[in-house]
Amino acid sequence: MITVSENAKAHALELIAAENHPEGTFIRVGVEGGGCSGLSYKLEFDHNVKVGDQMFEDKGIKIVVDRKSFLYLVGTELEYTGGLNGKGFVFNNPNASRTCGCGESFSV
Repeated sequence: MITVSENAKAHALELIAAENHPEGTFIRVGVEGGGCSGLSYKLEFDHNVKVGDQMFEDKGIKIVVDRKSFLYLVGTELEYTGGLNGKGFVFNNPNASRTCGCGESFSV
């Protein structure tokens, strides 16, 4: 399962409303090759479920992930931070054995 912090939930709902996304919009997360640690996180708003997608709901927020990415993201919490390193969504991934300094890429 992939979970969402209260802070991430609040910011996701704000963005969905501000960007006029249609009803049924969810957060699509994934993993792709690249970044300084080998794998990079992807995050976008979507409203089309694809074959093989897995859907989770936490705190009223729907999260969709493709089957391959789920293997790397199981147990991850999506957080939103406004800290000194900039603000944005952050993946708290218990499967990552190493992350880069900016937190946008990881390795297992």
